Formats: sequence, structure tokens, C-alpha cells
Amino acid sequence: MTGPSPDRRRHVLLWVSAAAAVAVVVIAHDVMLPFVLAVVIAYVLTPLVAAAERRRLHRGAAVVLVYLTVIGSAGVFLRAVAPRIALEFRNLRGELPALGREANETWGPAATRWMREAGIVPAESPSTDAAEPAATSAFVVHPQPDGSTTIEVGTGMRLVETKNGYLIEPAHERKGAPFDASHLIADVAGRTFAYAEQNSLEVALMVRDLIATISRTIFVFFITLMLAAYMMVTRERILEFFRSLVRPDGRAGFDGLLQRMDQGLSGVVRGQLVICGINGVLSAIGFAIVGLKYWPVMAMVAAIFSLVPIFGSIASAVPAVTIALTQGFGIAGFVLAWIVGIHQLEANVLNPKIMGDAAKIHPVLVIFSLLAGEHFFHAVGALLAVPTMSIAQTVFLHLRDATEHDLPKADAS
Repeated sequence: MTGPSPDRRRHVLLWVSAAAAVAVVVIAHDVMLPFVLAVVIAYVLTPLVAAAERRRLHRGAAVVLVYLTVIGSAGVFLRAVAPRIALEFRNLRGELPALGREANETWGPAATRWMREAGIVPAESPSTDAAEPAATSAFVVHPQPDGSTTIEVGTGMRLVETKNGYLIEPAHERKGAPFDASHLIADVAGRTFAYAEQNSLEVALMVRDLIATISRTIFVFFITLMLAAYMMVTRERILEFFRSLVRPDGRAGFDGLLQRMDQGLSGVVRGQLVICGINGVLSAIGFAIVGLKYWPVMAMVAAIFSLVPIFGSIASAVPAVTIALTQGFGIAGFVLAWIVGIHQLEANVLNPKIMGDAAKIHPVLVIFSLLAGEHFFHAVGALLAVPTMSIAQTVFLHLRDATEHDLPKADAS
């Protein structure tokens, strides 16, 4: 009685190894981020390393040269724009109280009037206004014969126990009171500052966690650069390893799959980076022409957010239009129209020219991948969702074509 054939044993080994690899990825998914980012960096920078090698430069030296060029260029750019960005942030921070007062005194009452006129909230009743002065007695201090003091909490206030004592704050609006956006904004702001004051220990712990997060980010950054460099130096060995997992008669199809996958990813990854740069430049031009406040910051936000298709474009428009509203409806309309024009140019001209047909993914699949990636892996999942979908789509199309080519042979036999 003969044992399993070598080909069958090979298939069992490959399937068991694949299952083990998937299990390791699932179990260790929290530490997979540096490896995933290293693959992305290596894929983006490999053409530059290959170009340096064609000039008879050693591969290791080519990787170091590319790193120095890319990181140095980013450093020079940040050094040039950092003072302006810092100035804009200081101005924005200094203007936040004024914006808050404007929101409380202008936008809040206007929103309240609009919602009352539209019937969204009930109109204010005269009886409520007449009863309002009765709520002005907040609390009363009573000296006691023994020298102590008691505080009687009156109408409109409430006593809240905290870890560090008691907090006296405005009570919730009574049931049936008319909606007022100004009171809502003031209440949220008051609660935020009161929490920070009364929970200083929690705030200190949040600062500690922030410092730990920054330290870990720096560590992961250097580990990622080291992994990416190793992948670029040994890229042939890595590809040859994966080719060795395929039978000799199937390696031509595997090479075709890799070529097809590279065509799709080159559009999704490299093409999207180019489009982000163009988006940022065009946004900066339009915002500067109209005199939008903090336009360098808004242009940088537009460039960074456009890394995430569809949702990033929508999210980047919100802060720019919000800032523009403080300067007038005309400027806000121009900013919104300019952003819509940029995204129309991106969808109808830049995407077909830069990404090409090989990178096309149906918008429904893009939205699904973004929602699934953000749900399971948050911001990183949203950034890597579309490249992952591109790989999955390429593999499916390749297997479909291979199956269609095999059908006539099966019929003939």
C-alpha cells in the first residue's frame, strides 16, 4: 500500500502553512502595523532605489540615498512651512474664544430661530420667559452659630459629587423648556472646563498616555524604516521565496498575477500620493486667492485627508467651509465651489490619467472597504482599505481568467 504522493503532501504542507500564517496574523494583529507600513514604504520607494541602482550604485547605498533624499526633502519642506503653520495655529488658538462667543451669541440664536420657524422645535412660550427670573437664585450661604457655614442649593443649580469634593453647576433644563442653541453651547463648554478643573489627576494621566503614545510612535517609525530597507535590499529573495511555493508549471501564471497586482497598486498607492500633492497645491491656491483665514493649515488638511477616498474629501471640506463662514457667505460659497471643482477634476481627469484603468475599483467596493477597514482597524484600516481591496480584486480577476482559460481543456478531455 503506497502513501500519499509527493504532490499531495506538498499541497497539504502549503495549506497547513497558510492556515498557520493566517492564525499568526490574527493573533498578533496588534503588532502587525510596522510590517504593513514597511511593505507600503518599500513598494513606494522601490522604483527610486532601482533608478539609483541603474546608475551603478550599490543597493544598500541606494536605499540610504533614497531615505536621505525623501526624509531630507520632507524636513526641508517642514522647516520652510513650519513657522507659517505655527503662526496660523497660534492665531487660530487666540481666535477660538472669539469664535466661541460668536457661535454662542450669533450662530446659536440664529440656529434656534431657524429651527423654531421651521417647526423643528416648539416656539418659546411667554409663560416660560416670565418664569425665567425665578431661576436666578442659585444658592444661599447660611452662617451657623458654631462658626461653620452651610450652603443651600437653590433653583437652577445642582450639587454633583466628584472625586475631589462637590461641584455646583447649572441644573438640567426643565422638561418642556424651549430649545436654545446658545444655552447648549455654553453648557457644553462649562462642563468641559469644570471636568478639567475637578479631574486634574485624570488629565495628568491623559498627558502621560499621550507622551507614551508619542514615544511608541517614534519607536515604530524607526522599526518600520529598518524593515522597509531590508525588504528593498532583499526584494528578489522575497519574490523568489513566494515563487518557490508555486509548482513550476504554474509560475508563469504567478508572475502574471504579480504584474497585474503591481499595475493595480501602482495606481492606488503611488497614484493616490501624487493626487494628494496636487489636491493640496490646488487647495492652497484657491484658499490664498480668496483670502481664507489659516489657508496653509486648511490646504495641508485637504492634502492629508485626501489620502482616504470619498470620505476624506468630504471631511476636509468641513473645516475650510466652517472657517470661511466666519468671513462671510460669499467666501464660504467660493471655498465650497473650489473644493467641489477640485474633486471633479480629480474624479474625471486625474484618476483616469494617473491611476489608469488597471486601478479602477467600483465606488461601492471602495465605500465597503473603507467602512470595513475603519470598523476593524480604525484610521489605519481606512488608509489601507483601498489597497487591500485592489489586491483582493486583482486576485479574484486573475483566478476568474485562469478558470475561463481552463474550461475548454476540461471540455475537450
